[in-house]
Amino acid sequence: MDTATPDSARLTFRDATEADAPALVALIESAYRGDSSRTGWTTEADILQGQRTDEQGVRDVIDAPASRLLAVERGGELVACCQLEHRGDAAYFGMFAVRPGLQGGGLGKLIIAEAERAAKESWGVGEMHMTVISVRDDLIAWYERRGYRRTGALTPFPYGDERFGIPQRDDLAFELLVKNI
Repeated sequence: MDTATPDSARLTFRDATEADAPALVALIESAYRGDSSRTGWTTEADILQGQRTDEQGVRDVIDAPASRLLAVERGGELVACCQLEHRGDAAYFGMFAVRPGLQGGGLGKLIIAEAERAAKESWGVGEMHMTVISVRDDLIAWYERRGYRRTGALTPFPYGDERFGIPQRDDLAFELLVKNI
């Protein structure tokens, strides 16, 4: 699907392929980890170091049944991505990344709206679920402005599993956010 962006360029949404895995890993890492992530506002560099994902993790999402990894392009260039997974009456939204230098310009709003539309159209679901690190107040507030609500349901952070990063604090947990779509 093509969608107009605030700067009048077009976004193209397509299902990612295994060949996209290296570029998707680079995008996700740039949005959340290391100094490059500090260009945008979604950085987790102060709470987590190490990797956010790897090529196998991205391929697992691409290959999973009832799962889609949307690659978002503008002018043929990868600018964002997000995961959609069918989970019964809901869809799970994850692995959301927008290139740091493009954050704050309205792309995220368009992408999440398209993801919600696609999940509802593809699977007939009535809710979108996501998990966010509970100490990410600015990010949670952004999702709340998009209609998501905090549930208070927490899942422990997988301390000791460096596939998810190296925590820089001991109070991390994932909170479930939910939106009716």
